[in-house]
Amino acid sequence: MASKKKKKRTQLPLRLNVLFLSIFVLFSLLILQLGVVQILNGEEARQRVNETENTRASLSVPRGLMYDRYGNLLLDNEPQRAITYTPPKNGDSALTRLEIAENLADVMTMTNDFDELETMVRERDKQEYWYLLNTEEANSRLTDEERELDTGEQYQRILDHIDEDDYNEYDWSDEYLLNVVAIKKELDQAYELSPHTIKNDDVSEEEFALISENLHELPGIDAIIDWDRITRYDSTFSSFIGGITSSDEGIPSEDRDRYLSLGYSRNDRVGTSGLEQQYESVLRGQKEIIEYTTDNSGNIVGTETVKEGKSGNDLILSLDVEFQQELDRIVQEELEDFINQNPSENQYMEDALVAVLDPQTGDVLGMSGAHYNRDEDQFQDQAYRVIYDSHIPGSSIKGATVLTGYDTGVISPGTVIEDRPIRIAGTPVKRSHTTMGRIDDLTAIEDSSNVYMFEIAMRLAGANYTPNEPLRNFDNDSFQEMRRYFNQFGLGAETGIDLPYESTGFVGTNIQDPGLLLDFAIGQYDNYTTLQLAQYVSTIANDGYRISPRLVKEIRQSNGDKDSLGSVIDNYSPEVKNRIDMDDHYIERVQEGFRRVATDGTGSGHWADSPYDVAIKTGTAQNHFFDDGVQQETNNLTLVGYAPYDEPEVAFAIVVPRSGTGNDHNGIHHNIGNQLIDTYFEMKEERNEDGIDESIISEMAEDAE
Repeated sequence: MASKKKKKRTQLPLRLNVLFLSIFVLFSLLILQLGVVQILNGEEARQRVNETENTRASLSVPRGLMYDRYGNLLLDNEPQRAITYTPPKNGDSALTRLEIAENLADVMTMTNDFDELETMVRERDKQEYWYLLNTEEANSRLTDEERELDTGEQYQRILDHIDEDDYNEYDWSDEYLLNVVAIKKELDQAYELSPHTIKNDDVSEEEFALISENLHELPGIDAIIDWDRITRYDSTFSSFIGGITSSDEGIPSEDRDRYLSLGYSRNDRVGTSGLEQQYESVLRGQKEIIEYTTDNSGNIVGTETVKEGKSGNDLILSLDVEFQQELDRIVQEELEDFINQNPSENQYMEDALVAVLDPQTGDVLGMSGAHYNRDEDQFQDQAYRVIYDSHIPGSSIKGATVLTGYDTGVISPGTVIEDRPIRIAGTPVKRSHTTMGRIDDLTAIEDSSNVYMFEIAMRLAGANYTPNEPLRNFDNDSFQEMRRYFNQFGLGAETGIDLPYESTGFVGTNIQDPGLLLDFAIGQYDNYTTLQLAQYVSTIANDGYRISPRLVKEIRQSNGDKDSLGSVIDNYSPEVKNRIDMDDHYIERVQEGFRRVATDGTGSGHWADSPYDVAIKTGTAQNHFFDDGVQQETNNLTLVGYAPYDEPEVAFAIVVPRSGTGNDHNGIHHNIGNQLIDTYFEMKEERNEDGIDESIISEMAEDAE
């Protein structure tokens, strides 16, 4: 027994020794490994601990300005205080953003209007606020099936389980609480390392100062000087200057990928209409590039300006803003006067549209559109209708019809035709406003003969006319033949104006009815815009050269001084769309016809005494439509013209739709035209006396140098 006990005692120390040896070996290996890490890989480990990442972001710069042809500033940038938020790399947690919002709410309000603040905070915002403060309770409401959903769907189900009784635990009549939630809502829209504007409207000096002083307690928040677009001539020409998105709207969602590929941020303001959109790449400028250095936690530990920002380039427009203002006044006053003079006769008259061009260059000198809103009993500036709305033009397009006849050989200068009623079986009698007897082409233009134009159309179609019988051998292709000629003048075709959109008018689809070709020849079928009519008459005035209307004459480099101009980056020369493919004598013949309209013809009662040697063509088109099931008879009044006759420098088109049928001879279109021409030449004379011309643009640039 004694020997067995002794044997057991000797085995215990041996096991302990093995255990201690094993522990010693393990510790030795651990120490060796630590030594390797410390000695051989220590520098690499330290680098990983202190690892940083450089990320670049871009900051917006002021957009380019717009000036008129005499250097008057039309569109400006006005500095405004703004509060922005730049999230760190990989973003902030929702609770962190809530904390920032609470701190901001102590020194800033999104708006001082409680009702507006209440509108900003939706039910979902209240649900999300409750969720942040009651996350565990909210998550516990999920069913087993809902827990299997992906993160996005699961979050929506969580919110679905939060009802009014939950979020109404909080006092939503508390302005401070609403302000906190409204601010957080803006913070939630920001993207990592991309400055997002929280507020840039009505940031008070006190708010700006308090936030600037407490930036160390507001991570990611900054107080900066932003800018806002300001028109210097009220709303003059605003339809064509266009608009931009707000910082809340940012880049349009439907075109987001393209903008992002061009270096835009999601909340960048971009042009959405007019010149702001057409010249977006010119006006946007060169964004300032900032490089952020972030640590392993995504915190910003340093910033560096990699590329200085550069304001957008400036646009010099063809517009004469002082003439434009007078044009707006004339158009609205005349529309108002005619409606008030005879409200029952003119109960459907609502619009008056005018386009004024330099026929030699295509420069748009002015475009105006007044609209009477009968529901609100007020007149509105809707100049965009000049390029968007198309109307039946009436006789103002007869110059194109006669030129078509010349070039196709169906008539020649001096061709005499009997003006008499045209009776085609199954068609109402077609006639001129008075039976004129035997007339030539010049008289047909001067006195606006419909029958002469009917005859051109019938000959073009190769039709045989016998009174009270259908037209025989009518060629339906004649519709397209006539349209091909009209297109050369810009009628039914894009004018090429430098805007994002323009209407090309309405083209009738029925080419089987011969009577419609006759209607086409007198401007009673296809529809055209006011701008198309202005280009058409400009082409006649310009000896057959069709030039694209243009709003921008030059692009100049921004120099930071609104009272001076930078160097020329681009200078736009007149763009000839086409030259009318016909004998010069034909065009001269129509020019003479237009001159006679003013001196002896249908417009002489308004234009014969004009000292400016005007050439015009009048137009009256029946515009019948149904109102409450009853057909209403109105007329579209149109007038196109140019002056002076020998060396044209101004061309115009006027359209007044749905005028009373008694306004043809004492029409609003003549009143507008007379005042338009008088104003243009009187302003030109005043400028000549004052020594003012377009060279002032160059002088403004020289002063800057």
